Amino acid sequence: MAQENIEVLSEKLDRLIAAIERLAPSSPPPPDFNAADCFVWQAETGTPEPVRKVNRVEIGLIRGVDRVRDILVDNTERFAAGFAANNVLLWGARGMGKSSLVKASHAAINAGTAPEARLKLIEIHREDIDTLPKLMTLLKQAPHRFILFCDDLSFDHDDTSYKSLKAALEGGVEGRPQNVIFYATSNRRHLLPRDMIDNERSTAINPSEAVEEKVSLSDRFGLWLGFHKCSQDEYLDMIDGYVRHHGLEIDPELLRAEALEWATTRGSRSGRVAWQFTQDLAGRLGKTLID
Repeated sequence: MAQENIEVLSEKLDRLIAAIERLAPSSPPPPDFNAADCFVWQAETGTPEPVRKVNRVEIGLIRGVDRVRDILVDNTERFAAGFAANNVLLWGARGMGKSSLVKASHAAINAGTAPEARLKLIEIHREDIDTLPKLMTLLKQAPHRFILFCDDLSFDHDDTSYKSLKAALEGGVEGRPQNVIFYATSNRRHLLPRDMIDNERSTAINPSEAVEEKVSLSDRFGLWLGFHKCSQDEYLDMIDGYVRHHGLEIDPELLRAEALEWATTRGSRSGRVAWQFTQDLAGRLGKTLID
């Protein structure tokens, strides 16, 4: 009788285990990195989502940043070829093409490259930085080379996720995988609020050590590429490039006058302002901007 009870109990346990296994979420299939050249990391599901149409401009249309453009392209080309390359922090004035340059450099290097040899660009959102180690574990097993890209990276007060980023970039037990490089854009050179660093300096027992802890994150980036506000001539050159590229017909003197007025009303000159003016101009001319 006892043996029969044991068998019945065992059968019920087997059915219970099977039911629980059916209810449990299945493991996501391995990502197909051949599906696209660009992806967005979905932290909730733990999968990279392919991006079929990437929002970017041609690298030749990004003006006023020739030196940093050449440095970034050279670093990316070396990485694509399997040589040593650095993580890159693109920092500085807003609207000067930091994120556009990352995406344009990726596209320029992949142009004419065989599909199996192309670089993969994966964007990770700022709020998902703490899942970066999980993403790197996934990528190091893949046969491709990856640029991890975080746009507008910065950290606020009491935000400690920057510590996990430090370990993931350099300094962890495993270190950064050889087939992964990290590019980030930010308006801040040290990625942390200036007053946060100054407060550490003023209140810490050892101010220099406290500040070192805060600014050491940016040291994980071997290349710091600074973007500064453009001159009037550079601003007008950006607009001329857009106008020619999209075939917009307008008198040069009128174009110059309207472009300067647009910048004056906006209170700034930048690549973003130049693009916004071009969109407004195209609309007034009854044109669409389609590449």
